[in-house]
Amino acid sequence: MTSTPYETRTLRVALLGHGAVGSEVARLLIRDADELAQRVGARLELVGVAVSRARADRETPFDPALLTTDAMGLVTRGDIDVVIELIGGIEPARSLVLAALESGASVVTGNKALLAEDGATLFAAAEKAGRDLYYEAAVAGAIPIVRPLRESLAGDHVRRVLGIVNGTTNFILDAMTTTGQGFDEALAEAQRLGFAEADPTADVEGFDAASKAAILASLAFHTRVTIDDVHREGITGVTAEHIRSADDMGCVVKLLAICDQSEDGVSVAARVHPVMIPKDHPLASVRGAYNAVFVESESAGQLMFYGPGAGGAPTASAVLGDLLSVARNRLLEVSGPAERTHARREVLGIGDARTRYHIALDVDDKAGVLSSVALAFAENEVSISAVRQEGHGDDAQLVVITHTATDAALSHTVRQLRDLPMVRDVSSVMRVEGEGL
Repeated sequence: MTSTPYETRTLRVALLGHGAVGSEVARLLIRDADELAQRVGARLELVGVAVSRARADRETPFDPALLTTDAMGLVTRGDIDVVIELIGGIEPARSLVLAALESGASVVTGNKALLAEDGATLFAAAEKAGRDLYYEAAVAGAIPIVRPLRESLAGDHVRRVLGIVNGTTNFILDAMTTTGQGFDEALAEAQRLGFAEADPTADVEGFDAASKAAILASLAFHTRVTIDDVHREGITGVTAEHIRSADDMGCVVKLLAICDQSEDGVSVAARVHPVMIPKDHPLASVRGAYNAVFVESESAGQLMFYGPGAGGAPTASAVLGDLLSVARNRLLEVSGPAERTHARREVLGIGDARTRYHIALDVDDKAGVLSSVALAFAENEVSISAVRQEGHGDDAQLVVITHTATDAALSHTVRQLRDLPMVRDVSSVMRVEGEGL
């Protein structure tokens, strides 16, 4: 049996969305058509590009006649081999992806929000259709993390995944650390440089990172985790005082997506919130708008994946990587790895999460304060690792670092501390990750 040269074989590609990522994908498909054909074994022909509205002045590297505002008509026309979905959001993206799969197309998507909210429906539709659903671009841009978790580490036991998965928040926190800017100043700088949207809510309130945490946890632990399972806190409450306190401890503040499996392997948890991490931790050195994902597994040990986490070109790189994999599968008439949720581990809430804490208390500067504070921790079985007093008189403050405790126990402790007459305010509570503090 002889192989058919790629010049005589064609796979038809439909693109949904022509924004920063979509336009770059289209440009690379046109520019590198010959090389991509050699890699795949068939030509990849862009046959339609769906946009929300037609514009006569839109510049494209392809025939403008390929533009259409009828996305549903494009994905259901019946002769499409691969649909690339880059419009984002829940609807109409969900309906379009489902329609594409039902019409016989494989799908490549970068839609983290949709996967985190309703991945089960999409994966079920892909399995029923016998088609691929690939999504490397949904987490950390150009960083290859989905495929390693889904395939390379499939035979290992992943214990933990820590990630800086939002470039906007990392840029802001890095600026606050290195320049002494407050949150508002650092955000304005991020917006000026194009790292933050005019409405930065999805980034600074942790929604974007939480969607990615749900995807990472599902992959790492072979258990379905949705956005509703992820505890989320943003960075709007991070102050210059937090940054200074972290520095005093030899730490920096980062917004982390943290996915844990319990030691007995029966439960998992996913959370997103600011943490203090030691400066010698690999994630502490991730600067600017870069992303990094740190994986701890039983056999492979500690692995770190680092690179640009957003932007047209980096994300387009991830999309094209998926496109080539899906295209090869189409030629072979096979499908790639499907969703694996066989472990069905219990997904725990934030109350069961175990970590250490940095607590700052504004207190009366008089005898007996430390013993009363220590008693509140002891009564809730939260062990103290270190304590120091800063200032005197009306400016007196106690800073307490705990050993590992549950979030529920810490919450009870904080409520009890606030009721103590000598505690004027619990001014700060932040989680601490990493050993050696």
